[in-house]
Amino acid sequence: MRDIGKILPIEGYRVSLKGSLPSSYTNSLTHLYQPLIGIQAVSLYLTLINELDFQDEETPQTHHTLMNYMNLPLDDIYRARLKLEGIGLLKTYQLESKEQTTYAYDIQRPFAPAEFFMDDMLTQLLYHHIGQVKFTMLQEHFCVQCDQKGTEITASFSDVFQTFQPGTSGVINSEENQTVEENIPSIDFSWMEQMLRARMIPVKRVLTAANKTLMSQMMTLYDLAEFEVEKAVLWALTDENTLAPKEFKEACHDLFQSKHQQTSIRLTNKPDSGTTMEYEPTTKEEQLIQKLENISPKNLLEDLSSGGQASGQDLKMIREVMTTQGLPSPVMNVLIHYVLLQTDMKLSKAYMETIASHWSRANLKSASEAMAFAKKQKAQYQQRKNKSKNYRKPASKEIIPDWFKERKQKQETVGGVAHQHGNADKEWEETEALLKKYSKK
Repeated sequence: MRDIGKILPIEGYRVSLKGSLPSSYTNSLTHLYQPLIGIQAVSLYLTLINELDFQDEETPQTHHTLMNYMNLPLDDIYRARLKLEGIGLLKTYQLESKEQTTYAYDIQRPFAPAEFFMDDMLTQLLYHHIGQVKFTMLQEHFCVQCDQKGTEITASFSDVFQTFQPGTSGVINSEENQTVEENIPSIDFSWMEQMLRARMIPVKRVLTAANKTLMSQMMTLYDLAEFEVEKAVLWALTDENTLAPKEFKEACHDLFQSKHQQTSIRLTNKPDSGTTMEYEPTTKEEQLIQKLENISPKNLLEDLSSGGQASGQDLKMIREVMTTQGLPSPVMNVLIHYVLLQTDMKLSKAYMETIASHWSRANLKSASEAMAFAKKQKAQYQQRKNKSKNYRKPASKEIIPDWFKERKQKQETVGGVAHQHGNADKEWEETEALLKKYSKK
């Protein structure tokens, strides 16, 4: 639903292709690209290629034509187009005019099979998608040569795809190598040089241009830190102090598995590749939630202390609670704010740990979720407290015989009369004594 309206059926398009396609491009599309981008994206690519011979130079085709050709709704076609752009098979240009919005689709040549297997990023992704047996068969069939040269591809990968592990919510961003040297994240390898020199390993033999590209790709693909890449490099060094690419890839994958406890990575569309409008909070509560979403626990403590510096003891306590219970930073901020309000601005570790374990079981992920959960729990506690105050012992439902009631009433009546007579006699005696006293005077 989120992609509906990104393109309209009446909007036009033109198709262009510079150069010629490799003779084995259908093999590449079917066996190498299709496992990564799906059948709809490949179908759109082939449809656009065949549109080259039928388009009118003066009047562009409308996207309604594509809907009829592919028998797909326009939002599916739009998502397929994004996949082609992300994997490097299509460039898109938007042309605005008073009459009509027109898109220019510049088709990019796919890698030939041999070229595809020279790209480390695409090779690793294909391996994880189709498995070792099928991957080895394709690799042997297409007679891959160990050459590190590649073919230029200019479309952005990270704007469209992400790698993820099935069965978890953890997401790892990845970026495709569009050329061997270009569009790779700019990484400073000075830390690697220092490590190699400290171990008396020749830097130039390890940090070649191809190896730097490979390290950059694996760092991005597997979301590895610098020290993890250092481990992988040391594991993959040969006796001649050169880097073995295959062993390095396997080491990176092993590090990724040990950290995420998963066996594979796959491509999926990002939740939204378009730009989103920033929401401006209006109420004080929304402003507080936005602040708790973005501020660090340390800065939050300092803000609540009127600018005073957070103590090391408090920060250590917060760090232990966060790491032990696995609370995200926004949820931890709400917890700090809540505990300080409940304990007269004092951080109680026992109280904080009790609430943190409860919130961890509730699987809270954002400040708004934590705020709503805290309000709900506090309301339930107050309701139970008020209920206990208003509690009364229920009246006894024991059955009393009629003869017992009559006897009790008779006793009360006789006792009442006797009491009245006793009071009257006593009153009369006191009055008589008083009269005698005054008569003597």
